[in-house]
Amino acid sequence: MANPTSRHSRSRRDRRRANWKGAAPSLVRCPECGEFKIPHRVCTSCGTYNGRKVIEIVEKSEV
Repeated sequence: MANPTSRHSRSRRDRRRANWKGAAPSLVRCPECGEFKIPHRVCTSCGTYNGRKVIEIVEKSEV
């Protein structure tokens, strides 16, 4: 097995680990209802995709 011959410094180690940040999801407005949604997904508020009604959204009733 290959082993490193010299030790990496703390700054070099930390620079490598600095790229583990999360990215905010990109959002676009739904052309039908105007709510924000993830691109190329069905809108969760109105149920449309690509200008067509794909799923029927049922409103929750308070009990």
